[in-house]
Amino acid sequence: MTTLPGRPNTALLVIDVQNGVVDGSHNRDSVIANINTVLDRARAEDVPVIWVQHHDEDLVRGSESWGYVPELERRDGEPLVHKQYGDSFEDTELEALLAERGVGRVVVTGAQTDACIRSTLHGALVRGYDTTLVSDAHTTEDHTAYGAPAPEQVITHTNLYWEHQHAPGRRGGTATAANLSFAAV
Repeated sequence: MTTLPGRPNTALLVIDVQNGVVDGSHNRDSVIANINTVLDRARAEDVPVIWVQHHDEDLVRGSESWGYVPELERRDGEPLVHKQYGDSFEDTELEALLAERGVGRVVVTGAQTDACIRSTLHGALVRGYDTTLVSDAHTTEDHTAYGAPAPEQVITHTNLYWEHQHAPGRRGGTATAANLSFAAV
């Protein structure tokens, strides 16, 4: 139902599952396992996989904290988008990569729920994409010391509101890793 004409395909985004981003995050290991489940299915179904990697003063390019977690392996031919803003589309080549692949729907996984995941979800929807959040394949760290809700509440709330997100001609939605379908919606 995307508003992007001639773009019937779906792509998987793996966002910021970097050592310095997910170290100590809520349910880190199970989230990474769920991302691997989704990755395996995407690859088996020839769904494009696009990796996104953040850099800033705390995530310096080439540092260990900047690197992707060792449990996830990017394959040759799977593009890597470097970003410095929360929205993975902002000032990156992501839109061009998706257009080249005829993608009108993105499936989102990664970190952090209350920052780059939310920004990318909204960025995709306003740019015309149908956008599915894998409800058990995103995480965040504990920011309660700064007044934020506990991580599990942040994740639950994001899943709740994204399930019902929509705009003219496009929609959001959620699916678990086990129930995700890459077929056109």
